[in-house]
Amino acid sequence: MIDLEDKIPLFTLKDQEDNDFSIENLIGKKSLVIFFYPKDFTPGCVREVCAFRDQYQDFLDCGVEVIGISSDGLNSHKKFAEKHNLPFTLLSDVKGKIRKLFGVPSSFLGLLPGRMTFVIDKQGIVKMRFNNQFGAEKHISASLKVLKATKN
Repeated sequence: MIDLEDKIPLFTLKDQEDNDFSIENLIGKKSLVIFFYPKDFTPGCVREVCAFRDQYQDFLDCGVEVIGISSDGLNSHKKFAEKHNLPFTLLSDVKGKIRKLFGVPSSFLGLLPGRMTFVIDKQGIVKMRFNNQFGAEKHISASLKVLKATKN
């Protein structure tokens, strides 16, 4: 499991537009909020992505790129992003390889992929790891608190 002060692994996944998205292109340039969520179109995940959307400008003001990752396919991500007008990148981790690299645990008796958010500085170092399966909206406030504290 990736812990605080660990460097994140480099990876490439497809985004909702079927483009290759390499995290390596952002390391050294921007801080990141990477959030893993269970499934497109489920109530908790809709609340979470819409909360990130609604506070997206706050993340931009902190110089942060927001990235959502789930095991849903590209078609699902594209529809999900369009339906909810999501301004950030959704990555498709169909086989769960990146979820495993980050050590995101399963939840609900191991039947659902877990919900976890990471705040990562410009150098790719983890500054926060937040795991709360049922408090989807709390991921946003926890992330912004860390970002604002480290910005000063």
